[in-house]
Amino acid sequence: MTEATVHAPNDLPNAGRRTLLMMTGASLAAAGLASMGAAPARAQTNDEWDKTFPRSDAVTHEKVTFTNRYGVTLTGDLYVPADRGDAALPALAVAGPFGAVKEQSAGLYAQTMADRGFVTLAFDPSFVGESGGDVRDVASPDINTEDFMAAVDCLGLHSAVDRERIGVIGICGFGGMALNAVTADKRVKAVATTSLYDMSRVMARGYYDSLTDEQRAESLEQMSRQRWTDAETGEPAMAGGLPNSLDGIDDPVIRMYHAYYKTERGYHPRSVNSNGGWTVTNPLSFMNMPLLTYVAEISPRPMLLIAGSEAHSLYLSEDAFAAAAEPKELMIIEGADHVDLYDQMDVIPFDRLAEFFGEHLAA
Repeated sequence: MTEATVHAPNDLPNAGRRTLLMMTGASLAAAGLASMGAAPARAQTNDEWDKTFPRSDAVTHEKVTFTNRYGVTLTGDLYVPADRGDAALPALAVAGPFGAVKEQSAGLYAQTMADRGFVTLAFDPSFVGESGGDVRDVASPDINTEDFMAAVDCLGLHSAVDRERIGVIGICGFGGMALNAVTADKRVKAVATTSLYDMSRVMARGYYDSLTDEQRAESLEQMSRQRWTDAETGEPAMAGGLPNSLDGIDDPVIRMYHAYYKTERGYHPRSVNSNGGWTVTNPLSFMNMPLLTYVAEISPRPMLLIAGSEAHSLYLSEDAFAAAAEPKELMIIEGADHVDLYDQMDVIPFDRLAEFFGEHLAA
């Protein structure tokens, strides 16, 4: 068992503003500063390879589709070691961050782990990216949890996969969904998260649980009434995404997210966070459905939580670790912030991830 030794501060500059933005569905926006539809940095896409990371010649890649229990068709990128031979291999389902698409961080994780001998599936969750769902840019604690289970269905039916050796990686907000899925889905043998966000907790209680009862009630009142407006217009109102310019914005977390989602580093034209953001009413179901209620029931299957020592979200990994049962490990990356673990190859501990899943998905 590894315990964290570095703790996030009790509050951050502008934390209250970020909490209110999260509550209205614009968790990654600056109030009044989002420029809807304006063109951000140049997209790193082309007809052959539309990812935000370089292609590896050591793996094969193909687009796959599969259907979840609610009938939503999901689209994923399947990565397979090119020299795998005839043996069935261990596999990993990968998703996140919250508001990202498979061409961003999840795909980088999936391709890198395929380089290390795993069959991997990075997928777009329901209502996002290339996956289905009539309403776009909306999330659900239940349906997105199910999306991970459907990815396990898909992997377990693939001829290259040993279905008794399947694990899960959840990044950022999909770390919470990953833990929730593994709690219920006993087919999964091991789970890891990086830069964990418990979206239900943050939306219901704000950053560092700072939201007052009055603020929570006011947010629910506003979103409840927004439903009438959405019903009248026939489409959901959008909350707005990250600002295209950081002029006048000193919030370090907004600046951190902007550096990934709105620049050539991580921008993607299908990413929620790179563009218009979530719907205004997006937090409604998260606020009443705690994701990590039964996290201790992942045991006796192992859990690895990875977080940066400088991440504003560190406390969420620490608290999940405290609530979980053994075997569990909390790995703190000194000097790393929340977004460093999205794409920084010299920061993400891929060696430890490979060792962890290599051990616990062994034949």
